[in-house]
Formats: sequence, structure tokens, C-alpha cells
Amino acid sequence: MQESHPGTCPACGNEIRIVHHRLEIPHFPDLLLVAIACEACGYRHTDTIILGEGDPVRWTVRVEEPGDLAIRVARSTTGKIEIPELGLLVEPGTACEGFVTNIEGVLARFEQALGAVLANPESEDERSAALRMMETIAAAREVAFPFTVILDDPAGNSALVSKKAEKMPLDQGET
Repeated sequence: MQESHPGTCPACGNEIRIVHHRLEIPHFPDLLLVAIACEACGYRHTDTIILGEGDPVRWTVRVEEPGDLAIRVARSTTGKIEIPELGLLVEPGTACEGFVTNIEGVLARFEQALGAVLANPESEDERSAALRMMETIAAAREVAFPFTVILDDPAGNSALVSKKAEKMPLDQGET
């Protein structure tokens, strides 16, 4: 179900449309996608909001073949994603947005973050480290080596949607 409501652009104050789209995804309570776009200033914002709360959960999947990159990743605003073999970690924060993508999309998000570092590195060491990590992520996108994706969510609203993914209860001390 999709709804549209008038609103005010948080960047410039012009009138905008706020679009809400409710989705049903297996293993989830109701999911709400919110999209805001201002034609006047170009401001854009999207968010994925899970409208319920479950038990704390840890999802784990081993990526071993190219088809595994298509495994669906639904991360709520309380979810933490880690790829230990790459040393990559995304933790929720104050500006955290939920999203629905796949493992390849998660790797692309890490590449985007590194692109921001490369656009304005603080030192040559930081630049070199970012370039090495970009090469490592590129190899991961080709599944040149197996790696693990771990998705922890203390609110229980995130998931790796695949028969291959393992779901375990998450102790509150692990969050």
C-alpha cells in the first residue's frame, strides 16, 4: 500500500511530497519505506522502518560462490553489519537509515564510504589503506575468497533472507 502526504523540505522549506510504501517481506513485521525528494533544492532522503520489534537476533551467512552475493539483506535502524574477514563494520548511529539490499549492495555501500575517504584523505597512509581496502572489496565482489556476513539486531528487525543463512538468538550482552 502506497500513500503520499504533503510536507516541508528540511533543507529549504519548500513544499514536498512524502511517500510511504508498506511492504510485506518474509520473516518481518510490517515494513515501511519512506521517500522524500525536493524538486526545488534536490534534497533526498529514504528510510526503511520496521514497524515492530522482535527478539534480539544474529544472522550469519558464509559467502562462498557468486550466487551468494544475491542474498537479501534487510537491515533496520538498530542493525549492525560485520564482515570480519574484511575488517568491515557498520554500527547504528544517530543518522542511521534502514535499508533492503543484497550482499553485493552491502559491499557497494562500503565502497561508497571508502570513496568519501579517498576524496579527501587526511594522510597518504589513509589513502593507501583505503585503496588497499577497495581492492579487497573488489575481490570479495568476485568471491575470490569466502567471507562471512554477520547481521546483529537487538530489536530483532533485521534479517539475511536465505535458506543458507543461520539465525541465532542474540544475548543482550553481545549487542
